[in-house]
Amino acid sequence: MSARRLAGALTLRLGLAAALVAALTACGSDRPPPAPLEAYTARIAGKAVWQRSLGTPATHLGVAVVDDQFVLASRDGDILRLAVASGELRSRVSIRGRVLAGVGADSRFAAVVTDANELVLVDEKQERWRIGLPSPVVTPPLVAGGRVFLQAVDRSVAAYDLADGRRLWTYSRPGDPLALSQPGVLLPYKDTLLVGVGSRLLGLDPLQGTVRSDMLLASPRGTNEVERLADLVGPAARQGDTVCVRAFQVAVGCVAADRGSLLWSRNQAGFQGLAADAEQVYAADAADRISVWKRSNGDLVWTSERLRYRGLSAPLVAGSTVVFGDAQGWLHFLGRERGDTQLRLPTDGSQIVAPLVRAQTTLLAVTRKGGVHAFRPE
Repeated sequence: MSARRLAGALTLRLGLAAALVAALTACGSDRPPPAPLEAYTARIAGKAVWQRSLGTPATHLGVAVVDDQFVLASRDGDILRLAVASGELRSRVSIRGRVLAGVGADSRFAAVVTDANELVLVDEKQERWRIGLPSPVVTPPLVAGGRVFLQAVDRSVAAYDLADGRRLWTYSRPGDPLALSQPGVLLPYKDTLLVGVGSRLLGLDPLQGTVRSDMLLASPRGTNEVERLADLVGPAARQGDTVCVRAFQVAVGCVAADRGSLLWSRNQAGFQGLAADAEQVYAADAADRISVWKRSNGDLVWTSERLRYRGLSAPLVAGSTVVFGDAQGWLHFLGRERGDTQLRLPTDGSQIVAPLVRAQTTLLAVTRKGGVHAFRPE
């Protein structure tokens, strides 16, 4: 990870460290140039099926997939529901304020957090309520079970009533003063809420906020607070009872969520989330070197350096391929068995800024220019 991108991901909860941030930013030009695109022969078919303009994407955008819709938000406060098959606009609700983090959604409601640190809930026609939050939030909310769940930058977790925004419970534990201002891990598992708190994956009772399981993914190491940062970052990947996740700049690992125990952990200095299928786990490190491990035991399957320094997004498994977006807007479809290029598709030439998502056979990518691009590999 370049120093510039690292500096942008850090925030201090106890005081400011302007000198540290300035020093990190000054070194940001040291990143090597991106690897040139290799010639290849397409081995699968795929095409763009529709495109829309979102405007400037929300700063920490996560696209929700709900039934046959994609739900996403612009920085200027537009919350859109788009038909998966056609991109048809199903609803648009505009809220007051700029969207910082979102979207969390179910079939009726969508939740975002504004840069004024307000949690806002809308239905398909209008804003329903908004409340001020005690701590900054950059992880998209989770809407489930009649509640909105939030993970704050200070590592606290809270649940709010979907009906009126009333706070139902808050969970917090002491932590280091330096925290990561990057979307973390917040996902449902059966009747449990899984959330990253520092380098631990906790299973919380969604009704009470009490701890059901506590799984350590990585042991922070280093001589200062920056080097010891090991917060879990999203997106995580769930396959049945196995959940795989990255600890920032330290490791990739998988846990048995049903037993609350670590299955394996492997060192890798990366900062983006990962993907998994029934057999393998896929992730890129800070230099965009791709590694793939067996999901069952963490044995290394293959590595690839063909996309080094291209500014890769978190990956997405799609059919026989794993897909990475890059800083130039390309989507790279790599074979899951050996990592060879199967297909390469363009967007609008700007960086992929939200985790790639898939609904049915449609893959969605959102770019820095606000392009919403839908593809169907065949």
